[in-house]
Amino acid sequence: MSESVAALFEGLLGAEPPHDASVLFDTACVMGGSIAGLLAARVLADRARKVVIVEPDDMSAGAGTRPGVPQDQQVHTLLPAGRQWIERWLPGVTQEAQDLGASLCGPDKVLVCYDGIRQASDGEGPHLLAVGRPLLEALVRARVTALPNVSVLRARATGLRYGDGAVAGVRFARSGTGVQGERAEEVLVADFAVDAMGRSSRLSSWLAQDGYDQPRLERLEAPVNYATALFERAAGLEELEAGTVLQLFTPRYPSGGVSVAAANAIEDKQWLVMLMGYGDNRPGGTIDEFRAKCAGLPAVLSEATSGAITRGVVTYRQAESRRRHFTEAGRLPARLVGAGDAVASFNPVYGQGMSSAALHASCLTSYLDSGADLDAAATEFFRLQQVIVDAAWAVSAGGDAARIDAENGTDVPEEVRQQRRAMEQIVGATLVDADVARAFSNVSYMLRHPASLSDPGLLKKAAAADQRH
Repeated sequence: MSESVAALFEGLLGAEPPHDASVLFDTACVMGGSIAGLLAARVLADRARKVVIVEPDDMSAGAGTRPGVPQDQQVHTLLPAGRQWIERWLPGVTQEAQDLGASLCGPDKVLVCYDGIRQASDGEGPHLLAVGRPLLEALVRARVTALPNVSVLRARATGLRYGDGAVAGVRFARSGTGVQGERAEEVLVADFAVDAMGRSSRLSSWLAQDGYDQPRLERLEAPVNYATALFERAAGLEELEAGTVLQLFTPRYPSGGVSVAAANAIEDKQWLVMLMGYGDNRPGGTIDEFRAKCAGLPAVLSEATSGAITRGVVTYRQAESRRRHFTEAGRLPARLVGAGDAVASFNPVYGQGMSSAALHASCLTSYLDSGADLDAAATEFFRLQQVIVDAAWAVSAGGDAARIDAENGTDVPEEVRQQRRAMEQIVGATLVDADVARAFSNVSYMLRHPASLSDPGLLKKAAAADQRH
């Protein structure tokens, strides 16, 4: 990856709200009210007279878990990249979450292990926010929908309307008592639209039906099975060995079907604990099995599951990672972009979803500030977004592809073999060298582009440390 792409990535990471934004749109419509949609709406609130979020789920205060986010009961750690971006655009959200019991964890409260060996640390580094996904989404939603020009329309987007090759409206059906529980289709007149409808987005089908190009869909088999439960936590964050725990096993050393285990000290003095298995492995289906599996993991996981159960085991399965290549589509309507899982969704164990959504919103800011021709397809937006998607895909999909090939004994090209060997050396070196660990974490946390791991000095240090290890 070129240095210019890495610099562009870090520039998008640092984007701030404009001080004197010009109004570009009368009405902007965001299809989908999850994290990606809310952050896109926050950006558009500076550029549109009115922003309407079209979302079929109940988004009222206290609505809790939503059908549109089936994974929201699983572990969600807000990575530093996402937290920093959200904090700039919605100041004080981190403190609000902490006031409600979420844990802001610095390096001294983050425990990362590979095959049972703790990653090296010198006590320096960014902070992660351990918080329940429903709470974080509720805090972000409250801030965004409190903006005077942002509103929510409870309805399901059903298609687009066009005029002169550009989006001119969004078709929708309100919740009601008509056919299939919906009323007759209506149209929201809009001069800009964002697809934030998640993995189930039907935008590609709409585009094909309407005579536009359908973005190529790339799939990577990564069958993951999650089991997550909540337990009472007696101690406060300051008394804990760690407030966020991540235990990963390489393909050589699986632990009783557990490939990843995680625990977060979240709100209401609870431990949110997750076990994940690949393929046919579905560990922790019952509380007894859950606790038995954790007993063979680092002690903090056994401790986290020792308290009273506050919510039983909730499972989640995701069969694949996927991304849509909008940059390859030759003909797209103007005034249309995508964000979040609607564009790319990864193996959630890497925790990149919410931070990717924040950086997609950053791409939207950069695009709208660039003076791009809004009556042409948003090519520049999709080019910027590809930088973010490529970076996240390199981390998650790269790791999944290596695991699948190792399990299947797949013969890979020599170039790929060398790249994976270099990554194995870096991961191994993180267990004994704090500098390498920090560089690797910065990429995992989406604070640095993966190209930073190709630095010759870092590779030399990793090789030496790996030999010692």
